Amino acid sequence: MSAPTSSASAPRAAIIINPSKTVSVDVRKILTETSQQNGWDEPIWLETTKDDPGVGQAREALRLGAAVVIAAGGDGTVRCVGEVLAGTGTPLGLIPLGTGNLLARNLGMDVTDVAGAIAGAITGTERKIDVVRARQGDTDTGKIFLVMAGLGYDATIMADTNEELKGKVGWLAYVDAGIRNLPGKPVKATIVLDGKTVVQRRVRSVMVGNCGKVQGGVEIFPNAKLDDGVLDIVVLAPKGRFGWLTVIAGLVGRGRSKQTAVEYFAGTSVEVSVEHGQDYQLDGDHEGESKHVTMTIDAGALSIRMAGV
Repeated sequence: MSAPTSSASAPRAAIIINPSKTVSVDVRKILTETSQQNGWDEPIWLETTKDDPGVGQAREALRLGAAVVIAAGGDGTVRCVGEVLAGTGTPLGLIPLGTGNLLARNLGMDVTDVAGAIAGAITGTERKIDVVRARQGDTDTGKIFLVMAGLGYDATIMADTNEELKGKVGWLAYVDAGIRNLPGKPVKATIVLDGKTVVQRRVRSVMVGNCGKVQGGVEIFPNAKLDDGVLDIVVLAPKGRFGWLTVIAGLVGRGRSKQTAVEYFAGTSVEVSVEHGQDYQLDGDHEGESKHVTMTIDAGALSIRMAGV
């Protein structure tokens, strides 16, 4: 049985791929064949660069009229492509090729099935998810994130992870960085949630989540959902010699104890100010240091096309 023939009105997929990622299958061949089998035109192939990790390529894909834009890489590539697609109505497809692949995992995707991910991007159904718009300082422009952001210890882990080790052992490289950076001084922080001050004390980390699971399948934000229109915030504030043990107990107990080493909050906007500049990360990408960040939920702003929705 011959493949359907394409026409001038046939849809076309664009793929934005991080060429530094090692892939065991021929992504271009599978995407081309899947497109042909479903009556789609030849896909648009765009590669990220060190200077442009996906934003410019996503804009080009929209300019060329792509019916779906597929991000093939890690969470950093996905975030950059999603930043452009949010609010446009053009769906995002995912081919997880990174270390964490946290958005894909939180969506329930099989991150080992490249062919299945490609098929889902072409023939799957769509679901809308929230994005979080984050700004540093008083700037009018910002960036989005889809999984989580952090100010403090968690961002330091991202900044100090050994890339060579990450290539060998995957997410366990983050554990190495976490252990090496356990010593450190807390910083005075003020957290304003939906216009109300909820924290004003010394902390080590403030993490803001759009979904629950992070590296290693650890559920940092137990109540977080990608489509609930809510930000989930976790504040880590270890004290004393056994402070980090208290933090671990608080995370395991999901904040049900009276200890303030771990506190959970939820809302639609959060503003975090710290006394001294702290490492800052968005979806695992280190964004330098910051003293003031503002984050707001943009409910249902991004469409994801995948199998089994």
